[in-house]
Amino acid sequence: MPKKICDEPGCTKCSIGKSYKCCKHGGGKRCNEPGCTKWAQRNTDKCIKHGGGKRCNEPGCNKSSQGNTSKCIAHGGGKRCNEPECQVSAQGKTDKCKAHGGGKRCNEQGCQLSARDKTGKCIAHGGGMRCNEPGCQASARGKTDKCIAHGGGKRCNEQGCQVSAIGKTGKCIAHGGGKRCNEPGCQLSARGKTDKCIAHGGGYRCNILGCKKMARYINDKCIAHGGGKRCNEQGCQASAQGKTKKCITHGGGNRCPNCIDWLDSRCGSKAYDGYCATCFKRIFPDDARSKVIYAHTKEIMVRNAINKNFEGFIHDKPLYTGNCDCTHRRRIDHRKLIGNTILAVETDEFGHIRYDQKDEEIRYHDLYMVHSGKWVFIRFNPDDNLSKVDIEDKIDKLIETMKNCISRIENNENLELLEIHKLYC
Repeated sequence: MPKKICDEPGCTKCSIGKSYKCCKHGGGKRCNEPGCTKWAQRNTDKCIKHGGGKRCNEPGCNKSSQGNTSKCIAHGGGKRCNEPECQVSAQGKTDKCKAHGGGKRCNEQGCQLSARDKTGKCIAHGGGMRCNEPGCQASARGKTDKCIAHGGGKRCNEQGCQVSAIGKTGKCIAHGGGKRCNEPGCQLSARGKTDKCIAHGGGYRCNILGCKKMARYINDKCIAHGGGKRCNEQGCQASAQGKTKKCITHGGGNRCPNCIDWLDSRCGSKAYDGYCATCFKRIFPDDARSKVIYAHTKEIMVRNAINKNFEGFIHDKPLYTGNCDCTHRRRIDHRKLIGNTILAVETDEFGHIRYDQKDEEIRYHDLYMVHSGKWVFIRFNPDDNLSKVDIEDKIDKLIETMKNCISRIENNENLELLEIHKLYC
């Protein structure tokens, strides 16, 4: 008896059962779940997805058994990878799992990673489902339409936590998810393919002989030995900070929003809501955190002494010029314009031993560009690291020096464009 052919125009496949269509075109018995058009399996009224066909015989498992076995893939059913000691399921028509090269591979030249879904590419080359957020090209995670950054994938089940859950756990790393360090009593996360946390030697280590620090991506070295992303300023070998391409000195990292455009801008801190400590204390003086920030107490003592003996000094304010939208933000501890000369007093707490000498020279040049008249600097160190003179006696000497400088300026005796007087420095 001749076989019945599907009556769809151009189709040469055999029709199924009492229908006149092949399986692809709707022939045969269909799943009776509302809205489902898939083929019912064997003697059941359901498709595989809805419980039809042979099921896994493991107690409590309702997944479909694979091939001629009585188990699902998770419980060992179906064809397995033929690599020695590998128990993972073989992919497609190959005899290997994805890790050992089975299944469809990425079609990018030189790439051996597994191709995702019906695409010919791996995740790294754009394969698989992508995040549906406008402009985002990251891979969608799990059964969601979003990448991890936009809320896709399984989330941590701790109340109020929106971070991604790790591995087969229901928690993020911070709440105990993922593989943990196997050192007795240690609860930290194991790194990479190791069973240890960073503190106990896990993860990739720096390849410099004798160095035990963590190696950074891009190369096999720690930050100290040149690993990780470097600053892109010419000749600079320091580490680039965060998502920027520069080191801290050259403006990299998260900058304080208040002083970000200043020449001497500082890094912001999470502890101060993204501000640097100095700006936070000035902007939010009543905040409880401001009260524990180091307050330059000796600079304040000098300010009080100057205010007591002199009038007209401006304290710790950016130097602006008239009739000019100047971006200069250099600050001077105490200054006063006398004629065409600025008398500037700098309180060098701790002798400014941590300051860059080159930056100090640049600072003088910057200040001269704002005020092109004459300058008289008094650099005053109130600390006893270089001398054993009492602070009160030091301040008396400062006041005496200031009076002498003011007298010389008023009598036009300061002939140089820049004078620097160092007291106890």
